Amino acid sequence: MNDSSSSRIVDDLRVWIGTAAPGARLPATRALVARYQASPVTVQLALRTLIGQGLIESRPGAGTFVRAVRTARPADYGWQTAALRAPRNRITPVSTALRDAPPDVIALHSGYPDRELLPERLVRAALTRAARSAAAVSRPPVAGLPELQSWFARELAEVTPAGSTAPLPSDVIVLPGSQSGLSSIFRALAGPGQPVLLESPTYWGAILAAEQAGVRVVPVPSGPAGPDPDELARAFAETSARLFYAQPNYANPTGAQWPADRHDPVLDVVRAHGAFLIEDDWAHDFGITGSPTPVAARDDAGHVVHLRSLTKSVSPAIRVAAVIARGPARDRILADRGAESMYVSGLLQAAALDIVTQPAWQTHLRGLRHHLGARRDLLVTAVREHVAEASLDHVPAGGLNLWLRLPDGTDLDRLARDCESAGLLVATGDEWFPAEPTGPFVRLNYAGPNPAAFPEAARILGRVLRGGR
Repeated sequence: MNDSSSSRIVDDLRVWIGTAAPGARLPATRALVARYQASPVTVQLALRTLIGQGLIESRPGAGTFVRAVRTARPADYGWQTAALRAPRNRITPVSTALRDAPPDVIALHSGYPDRELLPERLVRAALTRAARSAAAVSRPPVAGLPELQSWFARELAEVTPAGSTAPLPSDVIVLPGSQSGLSSIFRALAGPGQPVLLESPTYWGAILAAEQAGVRVVPVPSGPAGPDPDELARAFAETSARLFYAQPNYANPTGAQWPADRHDPVLDVVRAHGAFLIEDDWAHDFGITGSPTPVAARDDAGHVVHLRSLTKSVSPAIRVAAVIARGPARDRILADRGAESMYVSGLLQAAALDIVTQPAWQTHLRGLRHHLGARRDLLVTAVREHVAEASLDHVPAGGLNLWLRLPDGTDLDRLARDCESAGLLVATGDEWFPAEPTGPFVRLNYAGPNPAAFPEAARILGRVLRGGR
């Protein structure tokens, strides 16, 4: 053919490609120029068009080749069903609290504080310094940086009463977030098939960790003042359990805080049954009108295994926490952590230590108390004004959430869908119960973004609730 049009070249070569085998080499550009009596520019334009259509590919130094056409077909993973058998534990979807929120919705579902409540300048400066230090290129000890172990131990020692032995730095194991610590504790101190008592309602992540560890979850009812010691004793006696997981300070989701006079009766029950109290102190830095008092401060016999996280208060990007345990329990947890992750990033540990030892850290916490209080009160006022059908029985003295009881018969799935359609994300309460829910609840996070939208959020919830029952 003697046609210089690139489209004619494309059409002609497409016919040739249709009959050629995948991987066949096209004639060189010089040969195509001679064949079509076209300029090199025109030939190159035609080739680029065919490459863009996915029919050919250029291999530098080798030439241009017919591209292999891959026929899409459905994947068949049926063989995996036979290989894996039935799952040992329930496969749980990602929690609502971890959902990403579009920018145009009001997000009251999250489990994390908004960015403006974080010590962002401290975090950025600490990460910069850590990146320039030896921590960026060295392996830390398996149990954690000694200086960070000392900080965690010292914080608990400061509230340990006279007459009790404070924890040592060697009792501390640094973790890549408290969630991994829960998994290790359930595996190391209980094991598959063994009963573990959990407050109900309680943190969904603890329920998930317990289920994935294969333990048998036993719910213990817990209210604004914590569990009833007599009910706890009965649960221990009936199940022969040796672990009780609880959040004595600003529990997720309810915001409940055990009164000081509840600590010793619960500890007495735990000691009487030769058991462990797994104290999750996730909200230690989120006091508003009160201050957290760890139950671990009242125990020096190793009955309390204390979890302390920095992830939510420092930054979700710095997943650093610690478990404080004494005796053989500590050794077993450390062995499990070694098998699971070997060690925690030294860079993250160095950054976390830098942040919490800066004078500005305490200044930040004092400001955080004020900001959380203002947000909590704004949401409480909005809920009481616009969601009169719901019951808010407890205004938390700290934490991040309100726990709202809705009228009996509320369809929670429909409520959540209708709220989302109206521009509001909420977390329904079902996933915070280890067994059947005791009623319809929603958890509302007052630490999320855009508190100015809280009144509108409450109006949406109230409107949907009145139309969705």
